[in-house]
Amino acid sequence: MLDAPQARRARFITFEGGEGVGKSTQVKRLLHSLQQRSVSAIRTREPGGTPKAEAIRSFILQGRSESWGAGAEAVLFAAARYDHVSQLIAPNLRAGTWVLSDRFHDSTRAYQGLTGGVDVRLIEALERLALDGNTPDLTIMLDMEPEAAFRRVAERAIEDGLALTGDRFEKEELDWHKRLRQGFLAIARANPGRCIVLSAAQSEDALEAAIWEAVTTRFPELAGMSPA
Repeated sequence: MLDAPQARRARFITFEGGEGVGKSTQVKRLLHSLQQRSVSAIRTREPGGTPKAEAIRSFILQGRSESWGAGAEAVLFAAARYDHVSQLIAPNLRAGTWVLSDRFHDSTRAYQGLTGGVDVRLIEALERLALDGNTPDLTIMLDMEPEAAFRRVAERAIEDGLALTGDRFEKEELDWHKRLRQGFLAIARANPGRCIVLSAAQSEDALEAAIWEAVTTRFPELAGMSPA
């Protein structure tokens, strides 16, 4: 484990990007790298992370909220996020445990705000309520052309013998996903102190190395740690 002064500096890292860019894989790899160095860390996801938030996730991704409109979906995501932050993220950070999240508040800004057209004032109000000051220390934006991302998803589904089905958002038209990508890039440009954009078109191993370099540059206390 980290010594007491380091343990108090728990970090909150989020991964963002469009569909199929490999966020979940890289969250798992970063978690493994941290744990190899005896850093107390957990991974989670949004929407989800707690039982109540997972129930909201299932409702949304099944498409049951689609007819309600993007504004109502933003409220549902905020409700899930509020529970996620208060019950899992904030307590772990206070206890000295690093938190890695596959998506967080930037996804609401990109999906329901910049792409869905929800008024930024509503997005910001929901964000203040749900985050309660728990802003990520670092956000890693994985960027990739939507066409290439979906080809990768299809290839992996075929390799694994799985049927290629889409959730509420994966079924949107390609132009929608292109706007989504630009939305994430706009968020990164507006928050250069927090966000770093990395190409998800490179191999998983190369991307993992690039993420580790970004993380150790941002948090130099990790630089001198060797894996167990």
